[in-house]
Amino acid sequence: MSRLDLQRSKDSAKAGNAPGPESSIFKFYGTELNKRRNELFLSVLGPQAIGWEGDGFEPGEQKATREWLRSRANSIEGGTSEIQLNIVAKRVLGLPD
Repeated sequence: MSRLDLQRSKDSAKAGNAPGPESSIFKFYGTELNKRRNELFLSVLGPQAIGWEGDGFEPGEQKATREWLRSRANSIEGGTSEIQLNIVAKRVLGLPD
C-alpha cells in the first residue's frame, strides 16, 4: 500500500463517493499487520503471554493476551481476510473467477 493509494481514497471520499472495493486493501493490510504485530509481541513474552487472569500475570501481560485475541476477531469481522483478497482480485485487479 502506498501513499498514492491513500491519497486516491481520500480524494474519492472528499468528492462524495462511497467507499469502493479499494477499501478492501486497507482492511486486509490493517488487520493482517495488527495480527502479526500482536503475534510478535506474544512470542517475546513467551509463556507469560497466555495469562488471562490470576496472580501469576502482570496487567500488561493480560492486556497483551486480550489484544492478540481481539486482533484475530478483527480479521474476521467486516469480511475475512480471504474475502477481502477476493474483492481485491476481482474488483480492483480485474482477475477472473
